[in-house]
Amino acid sequence: MTAATHSTLFPQVPDSADAVLDGLDPEQREVALALGGPVCVLAGAGTGKTRAITHRIAYGVRAGILQPTTVLAVTFTNRAAGEMRGRLRQLGATGVQARTFHSAALRQLQYFWPKAVGGELPRLVERKVQLVAEAAARCGIRLDRNELRDTTSEIEWAKVTQTVPADYPAAVAKTQRDAPRDPAELSQIYAMYEQLKRDRSVIDFEDVLLLTVGILQDRHDIADHVRRQYQHFVVDEYQDVSPLQQRLLDLWLGDRDDLCVVGDAGQTIYSFTGATPDHLLNFRTRHPDATVVKLVRDYRSTPQVVRLANGLLGQARGKAAEHRLELVSQRDKGPEPVYTEYADEPAEAEGTARRIRDLIAAGVPAGEIAVLYRVNSQSEVYEQALADAGVPYQLRGAERFFDRPEVREAGVALRGAARAGGNDSLLDGADDLPSEVRAVLSTKGWTSKPPTGSGAVRDRWESLAALVRLAEDFEQAKPGATLSDLVAELDERAAAQHAPTVQGVTLASLHSAKGLEWDAAFVVGLTEGMMPIAYAKTDEQIEEERRLLYVGVTRARFHLSLSWALSRSPGGRGNRRATRFLNGLRPGSAAVGPRGGAGGGGGIDRGSRTGTSGAGAETPARPARRGPVRCRVCGRTLTEAGEMKLMRCEDCPSDMDEALYERLREWRADRAKEISQPAYCVFTDKTLMAIAEAAPDSEGELVVIAGVGNRKLTRFGADVLAICAGRTVGHEQAERDGEV
Repeated sequence: MTAATHSTLFPQVPDSADAVLDGLDPEQREVALALGGPVCVLAGAGTGKTRAITHRIAYGVRAGILQPTTVLAVTFTNRAAGEMRGRLRQLGATGVQARTFHSAALRQLQYFWPKAVGGELPRLVERKVQLVAEAAARCGIRLDRNELRDTTSEIEWAKVTQTVPADYPAAVAKTQRDAPRDPAELSQIYAMYEQLKRDRSVIDFEDVLLLTVGILQDRHDIADHVRRQYQHFVVDEYQDVSPLQQRLLDLWLGDRDDLCVVGDAGQTIYSFTGATPDHLLNFRTRHPDATVVKLVRDYRSTPQVVRLANGLLGQARGKAAEHRLELVSQRDKGPEPVYTEYADEPAEAEGTARRIRDLIAAGVPAGEIAVLYRVNSQSEVYEQALADAGVPYQLRGAERFFDRPEVREAGVALRGAARAGGNDSLLDGADDLPSEVRAVLSTKGWTSKPPTGSGAVRDRWESLAALVRLAEDFEQAKPGATLSDLVAELDERAAAQHAPTVQGVTLASLHSAKGLEWDAAFVVGLTEGMMPIAYAKTDEQIEEERRLLYVGVTRARFHLSLSWALSRSPGGRGNRRATRFLNGLRPGSAAVGPRGGAGGGGGIDRGSRTGTSGAGAETPARPARRGPVRCRVCGRTLTEAGEMKLMRCEDCPSDMDEALYERLREWRADRAKEISQPAYCVFTDKTLMAIAEAAPDSEGELVVIAGVGNRKLTRFGADVLAICAGRTVGHEQAERDGEV
């Protein structure tokens, strides 16, 4: 028995409860039949977890065991909730609520607010950035665009971890969180932000959860009302639950345990938002009598892709790694993953675009191909390369399909044509449903051939073409269906946000690709400093980066390509290295990690401008010397004095604290004036940069920075450490003895 990856868009509704179980594998069937008590489903990537839990709900409803209106299924994205509603509808389980945590809480808050508080619910602010900027300004703190984004994210983290402004600095210290700026300043901005919201009677998305929790805690009558309404809970992606969401779930449950959770600790990639896999990993501790089912049969990816995925997690460390799932592919053999090294980033983008064009020419639909990267800023060079190659693309994270203007216009036109029926001259000569749709949409910009190039015109055409393909599938599944039937189907899909597939190569960050899959995935930019990202410093942060790459790898069904560039720009120094996570997995690399890991296999394909030769060749190692200094980002041996002071290559990403650097420069100028010496005699610019990047908090951490040494540590160390700690340093002290 297998779980089909590509099922028809319009399957026949099962004619009985038992028919709902048809096609499930033994473990999925066990999930579907476990309808009582606490249930924990540990589901690896591609193992059919959504299939298992939707069939579980549908079987319970169709068998009369569950009342649909008493079931609440929650997940983390509108897309996932929409997919769940669509699947439940296709299984004949209508009436079940499938929502995100926020949308479920918002409905309850809107309903109970007049009774619990009185009056109307405060207006919901969808984007808090402007309020955060104003709060910072009122505190006399100037934030640039990146700092504003990071500060906003930090406020969101504090709220979902139920940390109030006054406790934020202590929470940062306790969790060893790498705050984007001084915690005291962030606490001040956070407090002012909350004050501005109160003054203007507005709430944000985190408040929706906080206020719902508050009402359910304080009003037992309202909590009882909710518990009578919802008696059976299903939580998808349980590894991403935050402490606040878990608190809300506990209040929904009360003293009951009719709960089914589904997750995979190996796909925990949102800890920066407050998510933690602890609730999943400790589920058996909280519920000793829980039924635990493991899904490891991978129906998505070929054995070659699964082997690499297992190898990645095989080298992992930490608590989540101890609970890793060893996937077993259920598909036929496919091509080995391709590892490609390029001379520079434009060459990497151009080479990727060429390979994508070849795949499309070989019959792989553009909509079944994705380019995945670590940060969104990497997309621009791939957008340009795909446009130059004449390959259509779409950016993941754009507006919802049914919210697009052209889709709304198309819906109005189709609805009008359906009402007019045979009286609409547009439909003259159209002898089936697809031809009717093509005729109507031709007035809105659809043509039988796509427009050349990319941009808004191509995006509009792709949206309309998706509707045409949907009509073709609908006709095939339901012969004789009318235009009115299709309009009704579109209305139901819009309500469920169950969008059809748009044909264009997807460009997406690894985070936004979670939960999606394609026939071919190109995971790009895999250099040290980008994967893992430069600011991932702790073991826990590094392991989350490894899991992020695992998520990217497991998006591929058949074709998987992993690539990196030796330099940022053409002609640049080729001193970058491929990510450490592929060591021991890609050809020509040495194995690392506590357990090694399965070999990834496969050949290596080199880009046209690498300047290297031989499968798996690395940048030539420099002659060994005593005590080599290595780049702390990419690991390359450093030989230039300036780079050795920074402990990184000039081209590698910097995580320097700009504000700290400026404070050090001001202090240096004052000290140089006091001792009547040039500023560089105190510390050179490079040494100051190295200090600002390392932000040492002890003499031991400061003295090892190149350019400091024991003499300058004795003379300037106390001042530097005080500045790094955010304390004010007086400059009236007497000049110390001895040369600088």
